[in-house]
Amino acid sequence: MIRRLSDLWTASPLGFWLVVAACLYFVVMGVRLTVIDVRSHLLPNRIVFPSYAVAGVLLLAAAVLTFMNADPEAELSAAWLGVPGLGVIVGGTVLWLFYFVLRLIHPPGMGFGDVKLAGVLGLYLGYLGWSHIFAGTFAAFVLGGLWSLGILVARRGTLRSAIPFGPFMLAGAAAAMVVLPA
Repeated sequence: MIRRLSDLWTASPLGFWLVVAACLYFVVMGVRLTVIDVRSHLLPNRIVFPSYAVAGVLLLAAAVLTFMNADPEAELSAAWLGVPGLGVIVGGTVLWLFYFVLRLIHPPGMGFGDVKLAGVLGLYLGYLGWSHIFAGTFAAFVLGGLWSLGILVARRGTLRSAIPFGPFMLAGAAAAMVVLPA
C-alpha cells in the first residue's frame, strides 16, 4: 500500500487522498472491531455494514480516478483487465464467498460476522491485487493458528475453545497491505 500511495501521489492526487481516507477508516474500524470481538466474540453489523459502503466508495473512486489520470505507459495497476475498480469488487466478492464456504463446511468454527468482515477486507486487498488477497487471508489463518497453539501450550484452552478470529483477519489484511509491494 505504501508504494501504491507514492505512485498515486504522482498519478492522481485526489485518488491519493481517497486511499488515505480509506486507510484511516480501516485503522479506526479495525481497532473498534478488534476490541469488540475480543470482549464479546461479535463483529457488529452497525460497524461492518457501513464499512462496505465507505471502503467501496473510496477505493472504487480512487481506482477510477487513477485509471483516468494514469499515464498509459506507467506500471500503475489501477485496473484489472482494463476495468477500473474491478479488483475491489472481485476481491470483496471472492473473500466473502471463501469465508462463507468455510462457514458452511464447519459452522461452529467460523461465525457469520467473520464472513461479513471478509467481504470488507476483500475490498481493501482486492484494490491491491490477487497476491494481497492470498497473503492477507493466509496471514490471518497463520496468526490465528499461532495464537491457538499458544493457548494450547499455555493450557489456557482446549481444541474446542473459541477464539475471536476477527482480529487475526484484520491483522493479516493489514500486514499484507503494509508489507507486500503493490
